[in-house]
Amino acid sequence: MTPTQSFEQQGNGATASAPTSAASPSQADHAFDTLSTAVREMQHDAVPALERATARAGDMAQRGIEAVRSGSRQLRDTALDASDRTVAYIKDEPVKAVLIAAATGAALMALLSLVSRSRHHG
Repeated sequence: MTPTQSFEQQGNGATASAPTSAASPSQADHAFDTLSTAVREMQHDAVPALERATARAGDMAQRGIEAVRSGSRQLRDTALDASDRTVAYIKDEPVKAVLIAAATGAALMALLSLVSRSRHHG
């Protein structure tokens, strides 16, 4: 027996005794079918969850829009009420209203003058 023949015989023996690691086509098909079924089930379960999440997000957005509208209405109503009360006060007490406006203007000018001086000196 030559060294080459001996090597070939040893290789054939190793091949015969080694377990087969490659899956058969039917095993691969079964694994693919199982995986495919699992994916379909996950999709089936995920669709309603996504629909619920979308609906909740839409509801939250709608509530946010309504809250902003309500706040805007309240602010507008408060501003209109303050304006109406101011006009009524000016009509009822014109001299007093002019004196208050003049005093407020003088106070603002004094404050601006102080701020302006502190910037020039600092």
